[in-house]
Amino acid sequence: MPGLVALDLPWDERFCSALTRIWDDGDAACPLDPRLPPRAARELLSVLRPTHVVGPDGSKVTLEGGAPAEEGDALVVATSGSSASPKGVVLTHAAVAASAGATSERLGVDPAGDRWLACIPLSHVGGLGVITRALVTGTPLVVHRNFDAGAVEASATGPDPVTLVSLVPAALRRVDASLFRVVLLGGAAPPERPGPNVVTTFGMTETCGGVAYDGLPLDGVEIAIAGASDDRAFNGAEAGEILLRGPMLLRGYRDGKDPRLESGWLPTGDAGRIDRHGRLRVYGRIAETINTGGEKVWPGAVEPLIAAVPGVAEVAVAGRPDPDWGQRVVAFVVAGDPTEPPSIEAIREAVSSQLAPWAAPREVVFVRSLPRTPSGKVSRRLLG
Repeated sequence: MPGLVALDLPWDERFCSALTRIWDDGDAACPLDPRLPPRAARELLSVLRPTHVVGPDGSKVTLEGGAPAEEGDALVVATSGSSASPKGVVLTHAAVAASAGATSERLGVDPAGDRWLACIPLSHVGGLGVITRALVTGTPLVVHRNFDAGAVEASATGPDPVTLVSLVPAALRRVDASLFRVVLLGGAAPPERPGPNVVTTFGMTETCGGVAYDGLPLDGVEIAIAGASDDRAFNGAEAGEILLRGPMLLRGYRDGKDPRLESGWLPTGDAGRIDRHGRLRVYGRIAETINTGGEKVWPGAVEPLIAAVPGVAEVAVAGRPDPDWGQRVVAFVVAGDPTEPPSIEAIREAVSSQLAPWAAPREVVFVRSLPRTPSGKVSRRLLG
């Protein structure tokens, strides 16, 4: 049976070469994150259960307790959720190829003229997807070991410039996006006005990354809105759980579980709706919904309104226990100028003028920075 080979390598050309060799040998690969402390690395290995590991020196070592892959498996990728323990997502070659093909078709990628830049972590699907997309389609690729704003911009302006890049919002804020033909943006809530060449994506590890670009599904992808407890489709104007179906979905998890319903739909755990233009609007994780006085507040609907307030650099919204309301809406704000932060009144007005009054924050906490996961998502459980 095929093995599962862990890649404990720097994020550079050696990573890509090793991945190609693993696939040529008929095995599957799972990328490791070299930034993890030893305890977290051991926990991840216990979830992924690789049969072998390729170390920094290029040697391949057999591991005890590993479990083989199945025929057709290409990757096992750890989820990067903001609260739960990681899961090992099994992605097949067919799913990886479907994702690469649909993305390239939507973006009009031309291997003869385009070049991909990989500069975000390859241990997560957002960065790894750049690698697999380039390998599957034969598009030239440049790999950076880590994100460096100056190096990213230099890659776009050199003699053989890259034209396509995938970023998270924190990285986007540090570079001139106009230097690229297309910037794919994912991993966290996008800014209010990301730019004309920035394509916002929605997807997850279980879908090989983004499957909706600027709210519209890629070819072959179906999107439905359902109740959080069943697979019954709701009216498109009503908020509910986002369901996805398509050829780029996972085969299952490494522990043998399959999160898909019998009908093939994948419940995402994200809340959203389909607007009158047919675009998907994502509100955020259902588990992060704030219940204040019996009324539901979606952080993803509130945050863009606060982000547009002058003086707000970054914002995250979460719930805190409240003796009267059950939970109260709290905005954690990074001020552009800490000496002149925006007023609480301005923040509340920005929300209450667009949404129901109970969505306006009852409390505003000014912080130096927002806690984030390695993939750039805000870790709401670490908000004070």
